[in-house]
Amino acid sequence: MQIPAGFELSIDDHVATLRINRPEKRNAMSVAMWRALPGLLAPLGIDPDVRVLVLTGAEGTFCSGADISEIAGLSDGGDDTGLIVTAERALTAFPKPVIAMIEGFCVGGGCQLALACDLRFAAEGARFGITPAKLGVVYPLSSTRRLVDLVGPSTAKFLLFSAELVDAGRALRAGLVDEVLAPEALPQRVYGFARTLATRSQLTLVATKEIVDGRADGARFRRWQEESREEVAEGVAAFMERRTPRFPWSGIIPER
Repeated sequence: MQIPAGFELSIDDHVATLRINRPEKRNAMSVAMWRALPGLLAPLGIDPDVRVLVLTGAEGTFCSGADISEIAGLSDGGDDTGLIVTAERALTAFPKPVIAMIEGFCVGGGCQLALACDLRFAAEGARFGITPAKLGVVYPLSSTRRLVDLVGPSTAKFLLFSAELVDAGRALRAGLVDEVLAPEALPQRVYGFARTLATRSQLTLVATKEIVDGRADGARFRRWQEESREEVAEGVAAFMERRTPRFPWSGIIPER
């Protein structure tokens, strides 16, 4: 797979790392990068060798947002049809667990990317901000709802009204991130956790993400239950035999 400029991709032990790599711009996302992200994620979502995705940034910065020098090229003005929201939705729709590993600045569109991940692990020095009020942009509807669901209406208003940066401690207390670690401990924790997820039943993980995210109705839930019979049999057998389970699910997501 050809990797678009501004990104790096590696896969090791069933964990894919997608790194935003534009350090000269504090990993600000160009128009071309926003446009390329959905196509970059799609093959990873169906690759059986990828069980978990880690999204991070190069050289100690997660992402400082959209490249303001190209903002006219985004042509979405913060609505729910433009390049940024399309890229964000591709990340939320990724069928497997996605972990954001955050160092340094996680601001604007960078925060949108982080919130579109399933989990967020941050270094102690990370800074977070959502800054549309500095540009006169109305924050996208879907992004606003995701923020409110995560941190509640009061904190969402604080972040959106003020455009102030908050530190990792406040982000943790608000529910914006799940864990905060010393910078030197962050990669070990993230990749250790990711590899743990890679050993779990992938059917359980994929089905759970779909259900928690509200994309599965009752019929879909029953379909997942039907799909899980062999997984359950293997899980129970492994438990009784005191061995590591060898879950048989092929990774093919059942049709709706």
